[in-house]
Amino acid sequence: MDLLSLRYFQTVAKLENMTLAAEILQISQPAISKMIKNLEGELNVKLFDRTGKYIRLNEYGKRFLVKVDLALQTLEEGKTELLDLSERPTGTVVIFIQAGSYLLPDMITLFRQKYPEAQFKLLQQDQEISRYPAFDLCISSTPLKIPGTVSTPVLTEEILLAVPNEHRLATRKSVRLNELAEDGFISLKIGKQLRETTDSLCHAAGFAPRIIYECDEPSMVRSLVRSGLGVSFIPAVTWGGSQGSSVVLLPIEEPISTRTIEISWYTNRYMTNVAKKFKAFVEDYYKQLEEDKLKNESTNPKA
Repeated sequence: MDLLSLRYFQTVAKLENMTLAAEILQISQPAISKMIKNLEGELNVKLFDRTGKYIRLNEYGKRFLVKVDLALQTLEEGKTELLDLSERPTGTVVIFIQAGSYLLPDMITLFRQKYPEAQFKLLQQDQEISRYPAFDLCISSTPLKIPGTVSTPVLTEEILLAVPNEHRLATRKSVRLNELAEDGFISLKIGKQLRETTDSLCHAAGFAPRIIYECDEPSMVRSLVRSGLGVSFIPAVTWGGSQGSSVVLLPIEEPISTRTIEISWYTNRYMTNVAKKFKAFVEDYYKQLEEDKLKNESTNPKA
């Protein structure tokens, strides 16, 4: 039993299609079929049920696949660990991004200025991913309910209300959220963490928000508010400060409107050197954001 046989088996098992597996692995179908048969002969069990040209992973195959996945992952981690020991911060950092996506391009750009060989793979909340996705780091704004992970907060920010400058409340210093119960809201789509948070804030204020526009990106939310088409929630730090002269940002008196950004990681998986460095970089980045905001508030106090 060699590594190549295990990798071929893993590919066939996940696809349950010899032809497609052969195309992906760039070998002939007879060659991969022979290798699978040899592996079954060595194990003395059938790993697949065959019906004509179709194959299905059977119970033996499913159990063996779990072990093969673990073995190949462990070997890959061992290879990466050896690279790390040579103090070369290279490789790919897999980030599951659930909040703060607006800031991520800047973080990656600044980080790669120092470590140009670092690569990144981004998993987003609205992608087709498994319930427990494989990642090095996750940036989220709600507690991450994935077994085997731990989290640390990196930023707590105020959630402000953005209104057009001609809105009836635009001259106020602050508002109570229930004063907006009849307004039309511009919001991110259902499934986004910020949308879940702001919907909960509205419900705490005694009303369900009347959503008139749903958007995929923060930039579109801001544009629609600037156009005077509705009101919206704006995280004070991660979505930037001023939204332009056509928009007024108002603190919310009631209910308390904040969110905490956290960074999470698996405790039972090896974290590469480059992932560790990026984790520390993210923590410092958010700390600097908060310090800059406090400094700006002290030099430009609200009237």
